[in-house]
Amino acid sequence: MTDKLKKDIQNLAEKFNFEGEKKFKLIVLFGLLGDFDSFEYAINLKNFIDNNEAENLDIFALGIGNQNGKEKFCNFTGFSKNNLIVVSDNKIHNNLKVSRGLDIGLGGWINMLLMLSGINSFKTIKEVFRGYTGDRKAKQIYSEVDKIDVLKFVKFSGNNFKQVFGDGYLRPFELATFRLNNMYEIIQNWEDYILHEKYLPQRGASFLLNDKNQVIYKFFSSDVLGYSSNMRDPLGFLSNLVKE
Repeated sequence: MTDKLKKDIQNLAEKFNFEGEKKFKLIVLFGLLGDFDSFEYAINLKNFIDNNEAENLDIFALGIGNQNGKEKFCNFTGFSKNNLIVVSDNKIHNNLKVSRGLDIGLGGWINMLLMLSGINSFKTIKEVFRGYTGDRKAKQIYSEVDKIDVLKFVKFSGNNFKQVFGDGYLRPFELATFRLNNMYEIIQNWEDYILHEKYLPQRGASFLLNDKNQVIYKFFSSDVLGYSSNMRDPLGFLSNLVKE
């Protein structure tokens, strides 16, 4: 990591008052609030906190959006409104050299569709298929008692996954169901979540800092549905560090 990048991240923390009181501090750059990755990452972080795995960790995020989008995003994902900053463009992302995603000059929609098909986003197809096939090496999402409402049309409980596929791992169609619900929320509130379609390909990044504001972990996303270096355990990079 270059000295400039270290300084830029420290400046970012100071500018937006990302000054938590705990031993570690995670700063996340989302792309658009209405990006699939933003929703999924935010929900996973919220669950991480709820499971009391973040006793030594403050979590802050910055995303491209507006105040209406922020309100709806936080209400849906459970991410703290106090810890999310929204900006109107990707200048901060560019300054930190975060990937802009694919740009072939035909607009954000075309760029995003191409990335979803795997072009310049090589891990995306694999991750999409994993949502349907399941993954024995990943954790399940829904418990037996969870009530699942797909597109406000199909309703069932998490127990259905257990009855058909067992439990203790990511079952077939489980991740796809989770992502479908996120997508439905985005589509319903498109104008609030998608500030401008030119930012659709914009990827995100994560920076973990210690109590001296030194960056001890970083990850730059380059793929859609690739907000972590290990999507089987997206927050695995936190699990051991925050227990120190």
